[in-house]
Amino acid sequence: MEIKVLGPGCPKCKQTEKIVREAVAEAGVAAEVEKVTNIMEIAGYGVLGTPAVVVDGQVKSVGKVPAKEEVLEWIGGSN
Repeated sequence: MEIKVLGPGCPKCKQTEKIVREAVAEAGVAAEVEKVTNIMEIAGYGVLGTPAVVVDGQVKSVGKVPAKEEVLEWIGGSN
């Protein structure tokens, strides 16, 4: 599984990355979490707001910090 956190490095982007990493660890799934800060690469996903989360190429969240429960749903973990 490949998870990308898109954002230039703002506090909300950092919080989103932290939540995603915590959810992956909690769920025990094999996932590569990558932080994407390149504006052109972010734009390539059609994302106009950050932070955004992309799971296996599918945009799951844009413009907000997702709850850990949401991230767990996306990655197939349970609470």
